[in-house]
Amino acid sequence: MIGKRGHVRFRRLGYQGPQVSTVGFGAMTLAPGIYADVDEREAAATLDAAVDAGITFVDTADIYGDGHSERLIGRRLRHRRDEIVLATKFGGNHGADGVLLTGMGRPAYIRGALEASLSRLATDHVDLYYLHRLDPETPIEDTVGALAELVREGKIRYVGLSEVSAETIRRGHAVHPITAVQTEYSLFQREPEEAILPVCAELGIGFVAYSPLGRGLLGGALRGTADLAERDWRRGNPRFQGDNLGRNLSLSDEVGRLAAECGVTTAQLALAWLIHQEVVPIPGTGRAANARANAAAADLSLDRQVFERLAGLVPPGVAAGAQGDAAYLRNIDTSASSGVRERT
Repeated sequence: MIGKRGHVRFRRLGYQGPQVSTVGFGAMTLAPGIYADVDEREAAATLDAAVDAGITFVDTADIYGDGHSERLIGRRLRHRRDEIVLATKFGGNHGADGVLLTGMGRPAYIRGALEASLSRLATDHVDLYYLHRLDPETPIEDTVGALAELVREGKIRYVGLSEVSAETIRRGHAVHPITAVQTEYSLFQREPEEAILPVCAELGIGFVAYSPLGRGLLGGALRGTADLAERDWRRGNPRFQGDNLGRNLSLSDEVGRLAAECGVTTAQLALAWLIHQEVVPIPGTGRAANARANAAAADLSLDRQVFERLAGLVPPGVAAGAQGDAAYLRNIDTSASSGVRERT
């Protein structure tokens, strides 16, 4: 199940999914207005550097920069399409209040969203197509059923779900095999260990970890709010505010000291820990040098004792502040005990 080419190891997503580089590339960072303004040339160079370094798994979404990320990938990688497993997501649009819009899990919406993504990505199929957030008005069975039809038509190869509960995963998987579940997971965000990782292991579903560097807290370069652009959305995230930020940076410094002992960067150690958990992290960056360094994390040979020490430094629940603000958390499916999740 694990091989090696260049500086990146490979892992199959679940029992029936594609083989992907153990470290993928999360392309949200290539969209303007999320973290900071994006230099188009630098973003293109970063994509090239990631693929040149052996990263074969590129993950984006239709909402990243209102399609900007998808268009950039389409322009830059269309001639390298056979080198990558391309994933994108639909159904993550929200209103001005930050609350998820309804109806994006319906079959008619999905088909239109996919056609738009295919056009922007300059391809005739998507390898892995995720539901970005559970539609509160559509049973997951209906959504996955529509995705299964797209698989049969050859427009997508595999089905994925993002930020859903264990019960939703089970219900969707009963309709059509779910290849991958994507959820925020890092040393600072350990909740998937409680139910999501076990159900994925049980059902043979791959796990993709987004924000594997704690949204930059484990990157080693962030030292305070002054390092965040004025429009950077993290300014509204509880983990980047007040005393929480200071506490989290102190934790990151502890990880950095251990990383220095190992002769690696803070980010590389954080990624190696995730690889050790047998998941696929998809760190994002807007810099080519960082993309190459992230890819190299898969090649590290670290003693098990290093990971044990790391777990002691950053135990579950130690990060200060919630994963997101109230509106963000409201959009995450934590329970689907009724047929359709209710809005509260």
